[in-house]
Amino acid sequence: MILAPATHPLEVGPDGFLRDGRPHLLLSGALHYFRVHPLQWADRLAKAAAMGLNTVETYVPWNLHSPRRGEFRTDGACDLGGFLDAVAAAGLDAVVRPGPYICAEWDNGGLPVWLTRSGARVRTDDPRYLEAVDDFLTAVYDVVRPRQADRGGPVVLVQVENEYGAYPTGTDAAARADHLRHLVDLTRAAGITVPLTTVDQPTDEMLAAGTLPDLLTTGSFGGRAADRLETLRRHQPEGPLVCSEFWIGWFDHWGSHHGTTPVADAAAELEAMLSRGAGVNVYMFHGGTNFGFTNGANDKGTYQPTITSYDYDALLDEAGRPTAKYHAFREVLSRHVPVLPPAADDGVRVPAPELGSRFSAARPLASLPPGPEQSWTGTEPPVLDDLEIPSGATVRIAWISGTSCGAAGPTLLEVGEVRDRVTVHLDGVRLGTLFREHHDRALVLPPHRQGARVDLLVEDAGRVNYGERLGETKGLVGPLLVAGEPLRDAVVRAVDHEVLPELVAPGTEPLERLVGPVLAAAELQVPDVTDLFLDTAAWGRGVAWFNGFALGRYWRHGPQRSLYVPAPVVRAGRNVVTVLELDGAPDAVVATLPDLVLGHTEA
Repeated sequence: MILAPATHPLEVGPDGFLRDGRPHLLLSGALHYFRVHPLQWADRLAKAAAMGLNTVETYVPWNLHSPRRGEFRTDGACDLGGFLDAVAAAGLDAVVRPGPYICAEWDNGGLPVWLTRSGARVRTDDPRYLEAVDDFLTAVYDVVRPRQADRGGPVVLVQVENEYGAYPTGTDAAARADHLRHLVDLTRAAGITVPLTTVDQPTDEMLAAGTLPDLLTTGSFGGRAADRLETLRRHQPEGPLVCSEFWIGWFDHWGSHHGTTPVADAAAELEAMLSRGAGVNVYMFHGGTNFGFTNGANDKGTYQPTITSYDYDALLDEAGRPTAKYHAFREVLSRHVPVLPPAADDGVRVPAPELGSRFSAARPLASLPPGPEQSWTGTEPPVLDDLEIPSGATVRIAWISGTSCGAAGPTLLEVGEVRDRVTVHLDGVRLGTLFREHHDRALVLPPHRQGARVDLLVEDAGRVNYGERLGETKGLVGPLLVAGEPLRDAVVRAVDHEVLPELVAPGTEPLERLVGPVLAAAELQVPDVTDLFLDTAAWGRGVAWFNGFALGRYWRHGPQRSLYVPAPVVRAGRNVVTVLELDGAPDAVVATLPDLVLGHTEA
């Protein structure tokens, strides 16, 4: 049995994968290049090889590569080719899953906002969608094609669509098949010659709706491996059995707990699959971080945004260190792989340095230079999607300002739907926040003067990545009324997060507290370049940057109480921490922790 990758294509045999005519066991781990700093790819990949894996799998997020229509970025975190080259250098194979829809707890499921805002019916035969998909996949395959195994590269499998059997496109089986066939034909025409796969949860309905007879059907599940593999075999009597998403943990939502799974249970499920001869892709081998504003959300009646950490209770933690689960899985692999390389480490963790400072400069958000803006009349303001700002990790909030006719007594501010947070100010005084997850739609305004200024800070907290609300617009949706009348003389103004860290610099006098919404900066002296863990316990709700690198969102709501700072963005000596604090911090302290603090668990 071949257990190490070679520069030969992988073939789909009657009972399993073949390489050079001999059986090949797929031992893969999921690692999303866009959730890991590029200078840390090599470290994570070396640890995958040291555990005994022979393959690494990744999604490709369309909205990160193409924030504007007609653009395809390949720099920095978008360097798919560089990542695949790093996979090859580590002696590993690669499975590429370009979507176009990826879910992945990623903002908008990876679909660009310019696409979903266009009105195109995504994941269907709508010509507007197909034209955009063809452009995107062609660009992806230009990167993948020369890196296929039959050309000396690492790529052995490419996935077509993603859990398509679960998507509510209707019940027309012929239309579904035609759509998948279009994607297959495009992929082959682009020069992709490796076997093509699909993935669905192993139910009869999803497996039937999400694949084609000539594609390798794989499953996604986290337990009851024996039963699920039997369901998969019933739908595909021949070919490899593959769990291409073996869920060994889970993601977290703000306000919930940190999800974990028992190490012994996960290891037992892995053993059950390997004993059956099934290939596996561990999801996640290393989860990484939803840096910046890239987190997705779920909404099945209640909106639940995903947190910044994508630790996932994976084999490597958010900082890339082997966990107990890593070593347990390596022990299982040792019973199926004749010779394993030395383990990555012995599991001993060295604490990160504990450092401290204070914020020393702050600028109210309302005083910053204005971004793109629009005026409007009537009852419905423009949504954030209308502000001509590129999708993906950029603008996430905007001001809506106008005047009220005034009222002798209390009156009501009403909105149609909040997506996702609206903080209300009256003549500069903060009155409160409307939360989408609370289904808030109204707030009482106190008696106020004629022509009083009403300011609404509107936040996008992460776009839904799964289900019927995929692709929805963001902002205030529907009427915006004060005392039953439209807000007058109104304008909506975007806030451009890309420039925010440049608009404030540390000062000389330490601050006692932060009153949001405010942009604040602090100097932090670091003795040596190393990973750091920012302590967010004293802060309220907002976004943090480290030397201009967007770390992601924080919120006192929890569960996570730390933000991971990758070593490549740290400098020995002076560093700058910047936050956009939207609520308030009673103690304007900046501190680091010795380790990750991801919050309480159910146990």
